[in-house]
Amino acid sequence: MGELNRAFPCRPRWLTPSILGLTLTLGLSGCTDGDSTPPSTRSHASSAKPTPSSTSSGRPEHIEGETVTRAPKPLDGKAVLKEASRTGSAALPLRNIGSGRLGIQVNCQGKGTLTVAVTPIGLSFPLACVDYEVSSTYNEIHLKRARSEGAIQISAPTTVRWALTVEQ
Repeated sequence: MGELNRAFPCRPRWLTPSILGLTLTLGLSGCTDGDSTPPSTRSHASSAKPTPSSTSSGRPEHIEGETVTRAPKPLDGKAVLKEASRTGSAALPLRNIGSGRLGIQVNCQGKGTLTVAVTPIGLSFPLACVDYEVSSTYNEIHLKRARSEGAIQISAPTTVRWALTVEQ
């Protein structure tokens, strides 16, 4: 048998940290398109308002095909509450909450932050909403015991339109 030869010499030890540092620096600094005009005031060649399908922000909250005009479909359970095309804040009653998983899907669109609170359970979470795109989130909690009633409290500015599904 012959000897194994390396095709390339080993890289110097300083190279890996240098490349890592450069990658982090470039990744954190971001890229711009050279236009210093704020994104909200830029005009678009095709239309004044981009549609959700024409925007690709790469935001993890944006899921292609989601809408606020209908309630999200349940992921893995039975819908116990559905709301669609609502604006601003609302208090939605929940009746006969069983033990086990309680899942909440929310879609929103418009400028502002929407906050969901589930009482008396104590689950609360925010969702950043933006113009021209639908932001989505799903949160769940596993309940040890059933409750006869509760409520979903939505806090949102009137500029935010939203849809919600609670499933169990």
